Amino acid sequence: MSLDPIALQVVTGALRAACEEMGATLIRSAHSANIKERRDCSTALFNPAGEMIMQAEHIPVHLGAMPAAVAAVLDEDHRDGQPWILNDPYRGGTHLPDITVITPILDGDADGQLLGFAASRAHHADVGGRVPGSMPADSTTLDEEGVVIAPRRLDGAAIDELVAQMRQPEQRRADLRAQLAANRVGARRLAELAQRLGAPQLAQATGAVLDYAERRTRACLESVADGCREARDVLEAIEGDLELRLAATVAGDRLILDFSGSANQYAGNLNCPLAVTRSAAYFAVRVLTDPDVPASAGAYRPIEVIAPEGSLLNARPPAAVAGGNVETSSRVADLVLAAFGRALGQGTMNNVTLGTEDFTYYETLGGGQGACPDADGPSAVHVAMSNTLNTPVEALELEFPLRVTRYAIRRGSGGAGAHRGGDGIVRELEALQRMSYSLITERRRHAPPGASGGEAGAPGRNLLNGEQLAPKAAGELQPGDRLAIETPGGGGHGSAAD
Repeated sequence: MSLDPIALQVVTGALRAACEEMGATLIRSAHSANIKERRDCSTALFNPAGEMIMQAEHIPVHLGAMPAAVAAVLDEDHRDGQPWILNDPYRGGTHLPDITVITPILDGDADGQLLGFAASRAHHADVGGRVPGSMPADSTTLDEEGVVIAPRRLDGAAIDELVAQMRQPEQRRADLRAQLAANRVGARRLAELAQRLGAPQLAQATGAVLDYAERRTRACLESVADGCREARDVLEAIEGDLELRLAATVAGDRLILDFSGSANQYAGNLNCPLAVTRSAAYFAVRVLTDPDVPASAGAYRPIEVIAPEGSLLNARPPAAVAGGNVETSSRVADLVLAAFGRALGQGTMNNVTLGTEDFTYYETLGGGQGACPDADGPSAVHVAMSNTLNTPVEALELEFPLRVTRYAIRRGSGGAGAHRGGDGIVRELEALQRMSYSLITERRRHAPPGASGGEAGAPGRNLLNGEQLAPKAAGELQPGDRLAIETPGGGGHGSAAD
């Protein structure tokens, strides 16, 4: 079946709407603030070959990595339609709090033919491990970070077994059920589309969507001058800086992103599985080309990502990865953007985890975005690989033993230039009872750089009762202690004298 342009847009819209409806179902059904308030979750649909045919506009680091999760169960027997669950970073996951649920979609009118998969990924507020929130700042092995779930079938008994190993098990159970509900919505919508078009025609139509995304991406790359562009940056590890390198080569309608020469995997938790590195690279290319290209596997076909096995960006098990998914992914995106002359945003998710055995609070904080050649950078936004909302003050204070004593834009933190970088934020929390804290942050020692003569944004700061903390820090808060996070500003673009 050959799709005319109008039919192609109709199918694309139907797939996108199905993914967005999946996301709405997940958010409205979840119990934890991390999902229902911050929306730290993502949804997507896949064809029977495991190619992503559409995703919702959710969390970039989730979505680009989710195909690896579907690939991990692709060769299993799916005739019963039984859902699957996993979080193992080396078998399709990212870091352990991100749990993926995958539901095979069967055609009821075609003797159980496999139509594809519905998948949802959500950051759970806790998955066990040695600290509440499962995001230790100083972990060195995967087991320290929580329960490792290899791909397995998901039923009532599996849920009971898994949540028993996590804090607040009933909330974990409710959030997993929300993911199952979201997947059922996606399965229903894809099956309805198959009934309307016919299963063979649906396969051809989704193939046409992938081909269309590929053509548009290749056209964008062809408009960029051929050649090799390089960039270097660092991560702020506890022991010192870790260098990352990129050689980005445009050759006609292809792009090769080679991260050879980057630091080897190390004993901390800034390591990335390859799926996370690819996800960050794909996101940055989408920013640089055309964000309106359908978000699907087709858009990534012209892109090759090279990261040597055993490096920080293609780590081997059982290396810890809690910070790799959130912070190293941000730096990978920064490298790609910097190679093509962009001013950089805050380059960190500013991960804050607080908790006890009875509650866990996790937050990523917005900051300044880098300026563009023709516009100032926005202030107080989630930049790059995050895309979450904040936890509203009212919801935070209602659910957790915390008081927000300050929440404001960090005025003047954006870099100067012909166009200024966006400003970061200040978020100060007062503990109302004893609790642990864990901070995984970046851009504290090194400021986000500007471009074309623009100045760097201000680096961030972490403060406990006014005393500065390291970029990666952990400890305990006593009642009345105040933890303040001042997030970085974005880099400016162009000389202010221009």
